[in-house]
Amino acid sequence: MNARRDSTDGPENVDELFAEIVAGLERDGVGKDWLDLDEASPDAVDQDRERRGEPADDLVDVTASDVTTDLVDEPERRDRDDEDHYVPPEPPPFPVLRASTLAALGLFVLGIVLLVAPGLFGLQPRIGTPLSLVALCAGVGWLILRMRNTPPPDSGWDDGAQV
Repeated sequence: MNARRDSTDGPENVDELFAEIVAGLERDGVGKDWLDLDEASPDAVDQDRERRGEPADDLVDVTASDVTTDLVDEPERRDRDDEDHYVPPEPPPFPVLRASTLAALGLFVLGIVLLVAPGLFGLQPRIGTPLSLVALCAGVGWLILRMRNTPPPDSGWDDGAQV
């Protein structure tokens, strides 16, 4: 019941096909000048350069005096206090809540109190729980129905980037 064994989609022997592909690439000269990571010692790199006819060492000798002069030439560092920082403006004040919004929030709070402690109103939990759920749903629904899809009336002609 092995589908791979009976499949005729691919080659029979993948290893032979891969070896043929690699041999074809090597005949074309692909990968001859690539550095083999197993032979990546400095001596092997120098030998590879000599074999190609390049100079063995292109590195420049660096002395301690060269390094110290570079350190002296660095520009002066600035203090963080000297730099100008962006100071954002004060945020606008919270809008004044309307009476209907306060009523919806009151229903929401009443629903939570009825759910947690119905005994404060002299109710049993089997009566307080459905009343609390009705009050919670009414408060949340009222808030959702009052949400605006239009910009506020005092926003002016530029409504900003609205998506």
